[in-house]
Amino acid sequence: MCHICLVTLFKLPLQPGRPIVDQVVFAATKALVSGELKVGEAFPSVRTLAADLKIHPNTAHKVVQHLIREGLLENHPGIGTIVAAKPQARPGDRQRLLKEEVEQLVVEAKRVGLDLEGLQAAIETRWTALDSNGDGS
Repeated sequence: MCHICLVTLFKLPLQPGRPIVDQVVFAATKALVSGELKVGEAFPSVRTLAADLKIHPNTAHKVVQHLIREGLLENHPGIGTIVAAKPQARPGDRQRLLKEEVEQLVVEAKRVGLDLEGLQAAIETRWTALDSNGDGS
């Protein structure tokens, strides 16, 4: 069963078998990198995030803390949590950060019989979709 929860600022298709923290972090990160969430914009509070997604507040807190550690959000006492300016990663750091995700993508592509060119075309299509309309669809 898969259903979509609409949080104030981003969509989250909940998938059974995957940790909710990972799913929310991914959905928020997608909204951040696609420009759906703008620099300086308020991010939902832990309480709001938990209520909107119908998840435990501790889970919502873990999500927010993860995004702060990644430099995607900033916590400002008295103001709340806001979207941070995109952090400038060094070239070596970029590859390291995506190592596990790239490994999963390559394994899945090989599992379904996709060759390297097909995988590159699929990546380019998604990249362009994120750049052009912000929602990736």
